[in-house]
Amino acid sequence: MTRRVHILIAFALGISLAGCGIADSDVRDPAVLDVPTGFEPIPIPDHNPLTAEKVALGERLFFDPHLSETGTVSCASCHLTEAAFADPRPISIGVHGRIGERNSPSLVNIGYINLLFWDGGALTLEAQALAPLEADFEMNMNLGDLISRIGEDPSYAAEFDEAFGEGPSIQNVTQALASFQRTIRSGGSRFDRFEAGAVDALSAAERRGMELFNGKANCASCHAGFLFTNQAFENNGVAFTYPDSGRARITIDPADFMEFRVPSLRNVEKTAPYMHDGRFATLEDVIEHYDEGGSDVRNKSALIEPLRLTESEKGDLVAFLHTLTDEVILTGLAP
Repeated sequence: MTRRVHILIAFALGISLAGCGIADSDVRDPAVLDVPTGFEPIPIPDHNPLTAEKVALGERLFFDPHLSETGTVSCASCHLTEAAFADPRPISIGVHGRIGERNSPSLVNIGYINLLFWDGGALTLEAQALAPLEADFEMNMNLGDLISRIGEDPSYAAEFDEAFGEGPSIQNVTQALASFQRTIRSGGSRFDRFEAGAVDALSAAERRGMELFNGKANCASCHAGFLFTNQAFENNGVAFTYPDSGRARITIDPADFMEFRVPSLRNVEKTAPYMHDGRFATLEDVIEHYDEGGSDVRNKSALIEPLRLTESEKGDLVAFLHTLTDEVILTGLAP
């Protein structure tokens, strides 16, 4: 097991690695590991039970650019550890410099998310992995070639045999990737310490921002619970950019026009730029959008209306959002 995986599992336990000397025996059954205080158990599908061997293999695959056609783009290319496993570019870039369609969102706590992608087009993490592997503007990898390439590496063959009792297959690749991603968990922010009783963890401005978040600004109507998302799809009033109609691309239902998955706000300070197309560079830009009541776009949610925040209130709200940052997951996971 690598240090990166140890850190991820430490977060599942809600502990720090400093001086704890985690050993392999501590993670022999990741499926029953505790999660940070206040978090629900992470759902693990029956068809893909979590094991340390799968997690280690999935981690290697996640950071391996050889999973792409050109051997230059990995999953981690668009999900940077220092950006809370998000992409700091407005639109992600794949092989041959091809520009994608959307910004790649954070993968932190992704194991809890019910429907994947901005439009909910994938039902499971296992299914989700296929899209970036095959998309011509992402990794553009022929799946048969992928298995052949991996199969030529004796070390991969050994790791697949250890994790699955057989050689590499597309099913095993996607299950390993999904297993690793389920361990990317974060619950060690200053907000969490405040919720646990450390009243001095937040400043006065940050506490005022929290009151605004739950009150006048009404952020909590969508960004609720321990993940800071209700996992719904909402039209939040961003101007339509052809041809991306959001959830309606999947459901073919006009009622879903320009609805996108409500993202988690954990580590939001580090996941700029914002929205499905990275149109807002800063949190201040995002708050200004909501303060103005969004754009006059068809099907806009009734929740989006002018907030009339003062400049001081806007600053307090940004200050609170910064308290959702978990610094250890950002610095301890760098490859």
